[in-house]
Amino acid sequence: RISWISDIIVVVSPENIETMKTIIQKYGHKRVTVVKGGITRHRSIFNGLKVFAENEFSKYLLQKPEVVVIHDAVRPFVEEDILLEVVMAAKEHGAAGAICPLVSTVIASSADGCLDHSLERARYRASEMPQAFLFDIIYQAYQQCTDYDLDYGTECLHLALKYGKTKAKLIEGTADLWKVTYKRDLYAAESIIKDNLSQQIGVITDVKEDVVQVGLLLHESLKSRIKVEAISISLCQNDSHVQNMFSGRCYNFIYIHDKQPAFQETRLLVDMLEKSNITLLYPVILISVHLNSSENISFSIGMEELTRIKKFAREVKKKNIWVYDLLIHYK
Repeated sequence: RISWISDIIVVVSPENIETMKTIIQKYGHKRVTVVKGGITRHRSIFNGLKVFAENEFSKYLLQKPEVVVIHDAVRPFVEEDILLEVVMAAKEHGAAGAICPLVSTVIASSADGCLDHSLERARYRASEMPQAFLFDIIYQAYQQCTDYDLDYGTECLHLALKYGKTKAKLIEGTADLWKVTYKRDLYAAESIIKDNLSQQIGVITDVKEDVVQVGLLLHESLKSRIKVEAISISLCQNDSHVQNMFSGRCYNFIYIHDKQPAFQETRLLVDMLEKSNITLLYPVILISVHLNSSENISFSIGMEELTRIKKFAREVKKKNIWVYDLLIHYK
């Protein structure tokens, strides 16, 4: 979702490569190349860097970047701000990385299992991800690594210092850069996702009087529990009111109308969503509600139309837009 990132290299253990390729295909990810990892962290990172520099990986045809960002997949909540900050610092200093204050005191034990000494916590920081480097600096550092470095090392910034004489700029990270390491961390991750989900609903109605009235009633019934914004418009591609609604942190939309079928209007709303700057990291919900007030109480809909709607919904779900279509009959 970040346009200035040109390529994404996912380094995966050999037994999980096909699974990762399936995920990429299922969700239509672009700019992603899957590379086989090594038996250690540094060997895996080195494999990822080789894609840009060695002939054996020339099949990928990826252009060597000025700056490369290294990030842990187990830190799923990295935001664009911190990525941009470490990249800009790396362009100036050659290397940069996120850090966080230590929350516990670090101690060393002696051979007999007793306390040997402790570190002054205020002087030290925990090294986090993301880290960014001028490509040539980090790649040449890995080329000079010993087998011991590749097998037992964990800190990329240290390699840039040891082999590239490059002192990394340290950037204060955010609290959500923590690692999902243990099973309990999955529950914390779920809480973060729920906390970030939009707590707003946008109600979009046609200009017909009956339809507008339903939209107002929905607004009244929901406003005590959730933030609701309601607008009445004649839907068109360049409607500024809808664009403004999409540009806010609103991820839930209800479109109320009396058109049958309304497939084109639903597609138009999805097109507008995709062209807006809304972040599709979280699910976007679009519920299209058709109100039928005719004497014909049949709920039937043509199979061809139904098939089109279901196919369309499956396609846009891959982009994290969930489309629902409701037909409501009332007198």
